[in-house]
Amino acid sequence: MDIEIGLNLEFIRSEDKSFAEGVARAAQLGYRYCEPLVHSGYELLSGGGYYHSFSMLDDPYEMKDVLDQHGLKLSALSAHSPLMRPEVAIPYLEQAIRFAAVAGAPVLNTDEGIRPRWVSPEEAFSVMKYTLTRVLMTAERYGIYIAIEPHQAITKTTEGLLRVATLVDSPMLRINYDTGNAWLAGADPYEGLRAAGKRVVHLHAKDISTEQSEKERGAVTGTPVGCACGDGVIDWERVVQILREIGFRGVLSVECGTAEQAARSLAHLSAVVERTARAYA
Repeated sequence: MDIEIGLNLEFIRSEDKSFAEGVARAAQLGYRYCEPLVHSGYELLSGGGYYHSFSMLDDPYEMKDVLDQHGLKLSALSAHSPLMRPEVAIPYLEQAIRFAAVAGAPVLNTDEGIRPRWVSPEEAFSVMKYTLTRVLMTAERYGIYIAIEPHQAITKTTEGLLRVATLVDSPMLRINYDTGNAWLAGADPYEGLRAAGKRVVHLHAKDISTEQSEKERGAVTGTPVGCACGDGVIDWERVVQILREIGFRGVLSVECGTAEQAARSLAHLSAVVERTARAYA
């Protein structure tokens, strides 16, 4: 695998459509990889076909059948679970690992979550280490990466992200770098990406509009989706060059808000990846 381009199914949320519709649309747009959201239990919206999340109580082969029908592969599963709440995160992530192994997702993306009021800042890292130690025992057994994303109060900084991503000495603990979240939090996404280096196993290709950047940078720790890649503040030529320098071979998973933005993101990133491939040939 070289650097591939995928699509996070968050793009279909703006249309209130199902997982199956999101996969079909991603394929129509020309994507070969996608990143669905999974949840435990059942809930009204996705059960009724109005939301793209997929219940892990359903058969993972059902997910695989939909993907195979449209010729798509999984780059990862969005499996965000609060690491500072082991009673929630451990069973959820262990279930997601087993689901991913059948469905064909090599990576589970997560973050530390919002620190509960009953967990002090001093206790936070010990609690997360306990959670990750338990979860990574299962991840190593199934060969699934657990990728930490910069998305909350600790991981919004490169220092915090690297600390969480090295709490446990495991080859399956890696980083899902999110360029847009890092930018909005006030970090330098290029230096952050270099610092993460070979720990990066997956990347959220999220661009941020100039308007959103001017309004929110330094005031938030992230955002659900960005604008079309190439329309915002992120220098994708520079991002892909850094990825090649650190030896990244994986998927850039586009996180944008609409199908139209997804189409333009694919065109822009495909051109950038092709140009850099020639330069590094």
